[in-house]
Amino acid sequence: MIFGQLDRYIARHVLSAIAVVLLIVVGLDLLSALIDGLGDLTEQYNFVGLLHYLVLTTPKRIYEMLPLSALVGCLIGLGSLASQSELTVMRAAGFSTARIVLAVFKPVLLLMLFELVLGQYIAPASEQLAVNSRAIAKATDGVLDAEEGAWHREGNEFIHIAAIEPGGAIHGITRYEFNDQQQLLRSSYARIGEATDDGWILRDVRDTRFVDDRTEAGQEPQEHWSTGLTPDLLSVIIVEPADLSITGLSSYSGYLEEQGVNSDAYRLAMWGKLLQPFSIAALVLIGVSFIFGPLRNVTAGQRVIAGVICGVCFKFAQDMLGPASSVFGFEPLLAVAAPILLCFGAGFWLLRRAG
Repeated sequence: MIFGQLDRYIARHVLSAIAVVLLIVVGLDLLSALIDGLGDLTEQYNFVGLLHYLVLTTPKRIYEMLPLSALVGCLIGLGSLASQSELTVMRAAGFSTARIVLAVFKPVLLLMLFELVLGQYIAPASEQLAVNSRAIAKATDGVLDAEEGAWHREGNEFIHIAAIEPGGAIHGITRYEFNDQQQLLRSSYARIGEATDDGWILRDVRDTRFVDDRTEAGQEPQEHWSTGLTPDLLSVIIVEPADLSITGLSSYSGYLEEQGVNSDAYRLAMWGKLLQPFSIAALVLIGVSFIFGPLRNVTAGQRVIAGVICGVCFKFAQDMLGPASSVFGFEPLLAVAAPILLCFGAGFWLLRRAG
């Protein structure tokens, strides 16, 4: 009975500390984004639109900040118990180091599950809605900003889609068609497109054809566009790889490989999403090992600094190994897993030394 109470006591301290750290970190990130976004305000995209965008991007910010917050929160929560000699008393009462580690990891398992659900379902959907709603809000006279959206190549055609609505309609479709000699044949812009069973119906189409030494401009009320890009695939390409769901990354990677396009960036993001929960576990293990090892008798401020430095180094290693996997040709899985395995190894080693 007493051990069960100690489990809950440790879990409450750790979870509350993680929640406070996460609230502070995400709050500062939102404040920074708010200040940066003030320069993008227009008559169409006003302050209310900016606040709406920030609210929709909050799940993504929580998803990205949770591993670092778990590390720092663990150092603060468990460190406060160590500073007041409560961990020493627990161990003297028969509560072993392994049992304390287990007590810490029980709530961490919930955080890992939450991170997986957030990365698969909540954050991708809200991020896509945020990106597209901002792009549509910033449109001027029906023409969307070319900086919004994403580019895609299909065969000899290069396509830019500015935004896609949740219902499937697309906005701001720019297409450049080339021949096999890489000569531009036609460029076109459509204000909006609607999905059909065999492609898309593009409306308000303006195009320019390049014929010999002259150009021919034209305008059509609508045009049928036959393409392998479905609404689901378009919803994938419109946002950055890191903002997609695991299933979306998997399906789009397969589509790119069928088109003969390098899919390393999407495979890297897919493995990153799959292993992100284990990043939390690895960093928490490092935090626990620090409390029983080198940070046992330091101040709370020093623990926070150590946690931030460790978390930043972990993130830096992942960010460096990701592009390196494309340059040097090793598996994206290895680039994502190496820092996690290193943290697990270092954490177990420090715990064994601490006894």
